Amino acid sequence: MWESVIGLEIHVQLNTKSKIFSPASTDFGSSQNTQACAIDLGMPGVLPVLNEEAVIMAIKFGIAIGADILDDSIFARKNYFYPDLPKGYQISQFEIPIVSGGSMEITIDNKTKVVNITRAHLEEDAGKSIHDLYPNESAIDLNRAGTPLIEIVSEPEMENAAEAVQYLKNIHSLVRYLGISDGNMQEGSFRCDANVSLKKQGVDKLGTRAEIKNINSFKYVENAINHEIERQARILERGDKVIQETRLYDPSKNETRSMRSKVEANDYRYFPDPDLLPVCISQDLIKNIKSNMPELPSTKKIRFISQYGLSEYDTIILVSDRELSEYFENTLKTSDLNPKLVANWIITEVLALAKKTYLSVKDYPVLAEDLRYLLSNISDETISNKQAKEVLERMWNNNEKPRDIIENEGMKQISNIDELNKIVDNIIKNHYKSVEEYQSGKDKLLGFFVGQVMKATQGQANPKVINQILKEKLKK
Repeated sequence: MWESVIGLEIHVQLNTKSKIFSPASTDFGSSQNTQACAIDLGMPGVLPVLNEEAVIMAIKFGIAIGADILDDSIFARKNYFYPDLPKGYQISQFEIPIVSGGSMEITIDNKTKVVNITRAHLEEDAGKSIHDLYPNESAIDLNRAGTPLIEIVSEPEMENAAEAVQYLKNIHSLVRYLGISDGNMQEGSFRCDANVSLKKQGVDKLGTRAEIKNINSFKYVENAINHEIERQARILERGDKVIQETRLYDPSKNETRSMRSKVEANDYRYFPDPDLLPVCISQDLIKNIKSNMPELPSTKKIRFISQYGLSEYDTIILVSDRELSEYFENTLKTSDLNPKLVANWIITEVLALAKKTYLSVKDYPVLAEDLRYLLSNISDETISNKQAKEVLERMWNNNEKPRDIIENEGMKQISNIDELNKIVDNIIKNHYKSVEEYQSGKDKLLGFFVGQVMKATQGQANPKVINQILKEKLKK
């Protein structure tokens, strides 16, 4: 009966060393209120100066999503007062943003959909209110005040939480590929507001929306949207009206709760900031930025499938993270390894260890060249898959080199056919009754003979070669 309509406003902290309108540092984790200068605090007589690097990063994003980069964009004052915005207004963009339009393609259950993007505008972040430090009082940390952001506003075109999360993941991957943000959700570098409404099936008119503020994980976005859809459905089913408001998501209770009635844009009293000139962007600057753009995830996905013959599933995982895709290609570099073997080991074994030890790609203890050496030893059957997994764990946990482990532990498989023939002949001679049983139809006894060979070689015989020799010699 009801259809959900979802739009996201994504706030991306830009990777600049200083703030958007001041020289104060943007480093994360400094002591409270040590990175807010007089400009961030809006002290009398100070003037903001636009950080050119933030503009360049916004242009990169606009190019990547196929948007229009406006020749002249204007900064505005968005007026409202909270203690974490000591100026009494936020410098943002309203009528004329730097990036207009564009789109992002998402894939859900093998179905592709294009989500259109309304705008991406530059703005400054607010500080942080801390409510659990002192009893009956709130504390304010202004270190984040003035930190550069781009706010990416989608059209309300997503139909469920799965689509919204995939869109969010694609944007997250893109900003990291571009190098304009670290995308660290735990530190607040990448967060979003979700606008959720319901409408009757087949009706074009959108319902009243609720905005869920500052969600900072993919899982929480999914849970918050699903809960909000259920909440609004219950309200509409009993004949009541949904109130337009801002809500917060409580992950401990898995519910949204009211924060304040929704403020409309005109209530913010936007007007052009008199201290900032319009931002004039030349076509030469755009061309220069475009010529230095990295390979984007969508392009890399097509190339990986074509060049390496990978499945779409494996490719999506590998290209979701720029550093992971580079790790994959660096492992393949200067080798004749099978790309599918490398992809499989990274996706199943390396990522499992990374998840277990909470490490990002840049912190992997196993370098690409060491993984390459390990996989080369599997390819030429020097060691078995089982042995390789043991070696990888030691490499990961102890920072050991694969060559040292393989040689010191005597892991090299015996693949010499003449040597293995002699061992097999001796085992067949000593187990003639089992040979007769096998030849009479008890095929499972092949495992017994393999085990005997492995025992005789202390586990170093190549299982593949053993099986071939045994099947040939045990024929009637």
